[in-house]
This record gives sequence, structure tokens and C-alpha cells, in this order.
Amino acid sequence: MKKFEEQKFNIPELKGISKKNIEEHLKLYSGYVKHANLILEKIEEYSADSEKNAYALGELQRRFSFEFDGMRNHECYFRSFEGGPHPLAHKSPLAKVIESDFGSSDSWLARFKTLALTRGIGWAMLAFDPVSKRLIHAWVDEQHLGQLNGAPLVLGLDMWEHAYVADYQPSGKKQYAEDFFANLNWKVIEENFKQAAS
Repeated sequence: MKKFEEQKFNIPELKGISKKNIEEHLKLYSGYVKHANLILEKIEEYSADSEKNAYALGELQRRFSFEFDGMRNHECYFRSFEGGPHPLAHKSPLAKVIESDFGSSDSWLARFKTLALTRGIGWAMLAFDPVSKRLIHAWVDEQHLGQLNGAPLVLGLDMWEHAYVADYQPSGKKQYAEDFFANLNWKVIEENFKQAAS
């Protein structure tokens, strides 16, 4: 069986988000990769007698989306820090679509930060819908409830407490969101958009 492979990230020192927190967060990511693979192994094993194992197979399939999305969402999140902070290029294709869809980059950013402060655990997502050719915001509960079908992820901000509470305390999620954008390498995000829109 072909397995998912854990990716490695070259994350520089970040503003507000400690090296220790990133190390612990990466361990969590590693667990998603491991468990996605384990679930697929069990599905393969239980499928030998799918009638007898129907209930277990159904529960494994439900759990798989949680582990798989946790893996892929975190890969997008960690890659966005690689190479250090870099601003969004004002004339880039992504900047032009943001301006077209949201009026201005400042308007978009304010709306996205509001999304990030949604109560509960989950992800603030920016995705691109290839059908309507537009950017869409989504709040994804946990990490698998609310993903937008067919809309590739452009930007993902982890708003689970494990992403920030060690450095910011529970009351500091707003500052964490601010620091996320201060650390963001928009070249990576622009590449995500280029791939999503192609």
C-alpha cells in the first residue's frame, strides 16, 4: 500500500510563535500522517470481510477525513512560514483577485481576521473556487467539517488552541492571528493560488 510521507519544513524564527511551540505542533502533524496511514492499513485489513466489519469500516472511513485533512491543512500552514516573512506583491495575480473579490487587500485582511476569531476550534481558510473563479472564506470546524468541495486551499490559519495557547494564553488568539500574518511568506501563498487557479 502506498503510504503518505511526513514532510519536513524549514521554518525560521518567528515573531510571537516560539520554536518550542512549533516543535510541539510538528509532533501533532506527524501524528496525523501516522494515523492516516494506520487507518488505511486497517481499512485494507477489515475489507477482507467487509460484511462482518461493516461498522468498523464505516467508523474508520469517518475518522480518515479527520486525519487526512489534519495532515494536509498543517502542511499548508507550516509551508506558509518557510523562507521568512515576505509581503504580498501588489501587482501579483493573487493581489488582483483579492482586490476584485473583496474591494482591497485591507478589506480582505480585516474580514479574514474576523473569520479567524470565530469561537471554537478549527481553521480559517481561504480557498479558490475554480468554477466561479473567485476566492472564498470558510471556517472549518475541527479540520474536516466544512472543507469546500473542489476548492483548493490557498491559505490556512490553524485556530486550534494548540497552535497558540502556549505562547499567547487562551485570551491571546487575536494577537496570534496578527503575528501569523507578520510571519507569512506571501510568495508561498501566491504559489498556492497559482496552482489552484491553473
